[in-house]
Amino acid sequence: MTHARSVDALVIGAGAAGLFCAAQAGQRGLSVLLVDHAPKVAEKIRISGGGRCNFTNREATPANFLSENPHFCRSALARYTPADFIALVQQHGIAFHEKHKGQLFCDDSAEQIIRMLLAECERGGVERWQPCSVQDLERLEDGTWRAQTARGAVQARSVVVATGGLPVPKIGASDFGLKLAERFGHRIVAPRQALVPLTFSAAEWAPFVAMAGQAMPVVISTRPGATGKSKKAPPPVAFHEDLLFTHRGLSGPAVLQISSFWQPGQPITINLLPQVDVAETLRAAKQRSKRQWGNELASLLTQRMADTWLQMLGLDASLPMPQVPDAQISRVADSLHTWQLTPAGTEGWNKAEVMAGGVDTRDLSSQTLESRLQPGLYFIGEVVDVTGWLGGYNFQWAWASGMACAEALAASLGSPAQ
Repeated sequence: MTHARSVDALVIGAGAAGLFCAAQAGQRGLSVLLVDHAPKVAEKIRISGGGRCNFTNREATPANFLSENPHFCRSALARYTPADFIALVQQHGIAFHEKHKGQLFCDDSAEQIIRMLLAECERGGVERWQPCSVQDLERLEDGTWRAQTARGAVQARSVVVATGGLPVPKIGASDFGLKLAERFGHRIVAPRQALVPLTFSAAEWAPFVAMAGQAMPVVISTRPGATGKSKKAPPPVAFHEDLLFTHRGLSGPAVLQISSFWQPGQPITINLLPQVDVAETLRAAKQRSKRQWGNELASLLTQRMADTWLQMLGLDASLPMPQVPDAQISRVADSLHTWQLTPAGTEGWNKAEVMAGGVDTRDLSSQTLESRLQPGLYFIGEVVDVTGWLGGYNFQWAWASGMACAEALAASLGSPAQ
């Protein structure tokens, strides 16, 4: 048998969770080897937030996460908070700003967060092999682990799987972590695309293609299906965010948020004018305005959308306001406040920002992220069935789960390997 490189912890995956966990474990005196099959480090951080990295959300709580076990994330999130990560960012002199609803972005570039994480790894003496694929992993009789990698064998006292999810395969995403988990007996919650634009059949969407590029604040809701052991469907979920029309369907923050809860076959409901009582406004206009129906409605929407909407309902946009029947006003108001439509699907893994589902939390410790089935094997970050809302929450889960794991590694391994 060839001589293996010996370390305390082998961390597989140099994304947000892997980099942070490796750095923290290294700084606690452990010898850490970080490997990743991709040539570039942390590509997902690099492209996030339009290149400025929405690195956390000031208001993150367990309520901002989806999981078949919604309580699983509580422990890690409570022990490493947004304020803790913000302090680290400030310590590295990175300027940032709050954009919207607690979302924090770098003033300059996502590269600053990557450089910070690499500097933290260096401070912890972390060794990094990249690009380097892991070809095999086995648990030895003495309870340690042996990995075969593209750069040779590695013997580790513990292994951390931080391989992320399936979104954006072109930057190296794969199902490696899920397959590894299954191989060692873990249950998997079926992966699905989350924070992803929704699409509609070409025929259904034809009237709205002309509106591509138009954005507006809406309230969007859906009734998610039952999860976990519960047979009872949870209450409807709603978000007040911006909606964006596309050539194939709907996007924008409102749709990305609701997509994480939407189940195929389920309708979504959109209030296109949540700030306006449409019926009351149009009835008042009927009393004082001689304008055409379509032009009056355009004062609430846009001309293009008003014309599209009245045409969709089979109504005459050229009718003068005084002649518009009250029943038509009620019909238009109801349709704008409760527009219900059923997506045909999503824009797929290339456009999804995160993966929902993953390694079943029933097989992991919420305190340490260690496997209940295989001592010394840990799963952190996106590969676990914990998915945050849009707005920095998924990065906060990466930092919190990475820290919980690093602290557990330090506590369980005690004295470093010789």
